[in-house]
Amino acid sequence: MACGDGAMAMSVEKHVLIVAGSDSSGGAGIARDVETVSAFGLRSCLAVTAVTVQTHHAVERVEQMPPDLIAAQMRAAFAANAIVAVKIGMLGTVDAINAVASVLASRPPLPVVLDPVLASSSGRALLAADAVACLKRKLMPLCSLVTPNLPELALLSGVSLTTNEGEIIHHARELAEAGGPALLVKGGHADGDRSADLLVRIGRQPLPFEAPRLDVQMRGTGCMLASAIAARLGLGDDLETAVARGKDHVFDKLSRARR
Repeated sequence: MACGDGAMAMSVEKHVLIVAGSDSSGGAGIARDVETVSAFGLRSCLAVTAVTVQTHHAVERVEQMPPDLIAAQMRAAFAANAIVAVKIGMLGTVDAINAVASVLASRPPLPVVLDPVLASSSGRALLAADAVACLKRKLMPLCSLVTPNLPELALLSGVSLTTNEGEIIHHARELAEAGGPALLVKGGHADGDRSADLLVRIGRQPLPFEAPRLDVQMRGTGCMLASAIAARLGLGDDLETAVARGKDHVFDKLSRARR
């Protein structure tokens, strides 16, 4: 909206800032994030961290954005819009993590949901090995929630993949106690008729969020869940309510895809 002097006025509509990579197939990344945020009646603004060439089966190429460009996009989004939450996805490098953390640290606190994208569903690494420690040290303490799946929890914790609930809770608590926020550990890689995600917070009992396990394949569900939770937090939900509504949204999408 142009002002009389040619300047731009800030949009007063509520926005979620999406800091993530693109997916040329539209199955994950920014495409999923934008459609999810829109489903909750909010608008999106973007800081693109990487451009990928991928199909629904494989990631063929990844081009990382320069860190100063990522930071500049974030600052411009904050200057232009009333941002009520931030969703972070693919970052890729130590420099990208430092750039995002620097911008967030300079801003008043607001809900930030980090989906720690460490590898594609086809198995290609999407975060440099030396960046995991930086992610834990620099970025996780600035977030409200981190949403790792079981392989991501193992990589963040430096342990072998486990589906044992007691071990999952132990590793998640260690990450939280090391300075991380609450963790929602996604159980989609486990077995059984029901899929259980565990919300782990310091000083509180783990809270399970269960749903029937559906026999359907859909890419981008991790992006979808993190974006849905960010949107609900931006609308004023407490963390437990935001997670529950985010889970309901993803389950509904999976149910429709099965029909």
